[in-house]
Amino acid sequence: MTATLDRPAPAATGGGLGNVLTDSVTLTGRSLAHWVRNPATLIASLAFNIVMVLMFAFLFGGAMAVPDGGSYREFLMPGMFAMTMIFGISMTTIAISTDVERGVTDRFRSMPMAPAAILIGRAVADMLFAVVTLVVMMLVGLAIGWRANGSVGATLGAMGLILLLRFALIWVGIFLGLVMRGQEAVAGVQTLEFPLGFLSNAFVAPSTMPGWLGAIAEWNPLSSTVTATRVLFGNPGWGGGSWVVANASLMAVVWPLVILAVFLPLAVRRYASLSD
Repeated sequence: MTATLDRPAPAATGGGLGNVLTDSVTLTGRSLAHWVRNPATLIASLAFNIVMVLMFAFLFGGAMAVPDGGSYREFLMPGMFAMTMIFGISMTTIAISTDVERGVTDRFRSMPMAPAAILIGRAVADMLFAVVTLVVMMLVGLAIGWRANGSVGATLGAMGLILLLRFALIWVGIFLGLVMRGQEAVAGVQTLEFPLGFLSNAFVAPSTMPGWLGAIAEWNPLSSTVTATRVLFGNPGWGGGSWVVANASLMAVVWPLVILAVFLPLAVRRYASLSD
């Protein structure tokens, strides 16, 4: 005679702020632990960014002229800081896509944890890496002759704008990771990153481009962040006459908020529909 014992399903945690914070910290720690055990991806990402700086500073920099005068390396570095935030999209997308593909996300969803914590933990972990990346890039910039000539407050403000852009782009990466899988995710993100990064004022002034292309570059969200941070860092820039250039500091805040308003709900809705 055998007795059958019913196993109760895991009780879902409440949606209270305390549960969300506790579970988010736990999942952030999970991501950090993965990076510590397998740092190759992070090292490769940092190495790629450093190579990009050296390539533009020493290989192409001699042929570049800043429209309003000044050092091209000081013109370059704010663009490179923002560019590294763009390149971070792929790391977020691939991490999310891999967890979904391997069933890790489904296991998390079946556990007694706050559902929002899974996405928040990923976002916090990627923001921590973004801070590390920005600090490393600033040290590289100092090594090649870049200087932050503004006040301490202005420098911190510029760093804040760069990280605000990265936070918005994290949710683009999360959404793409929930939608795409495997090599499709890698190819899709890279297709997004390079046009968005290079069709901007990060490396050259839009005034040197054909008129229609320069207008697109000026309205690129990346360009607003780069223009605003050049001013805050006290680095040379270029004098565009359009409305978006004249209001770059405002748009450096507005663009990330618009991106967040679009992609954060999309990511949350897509995550909620994974089990459908």
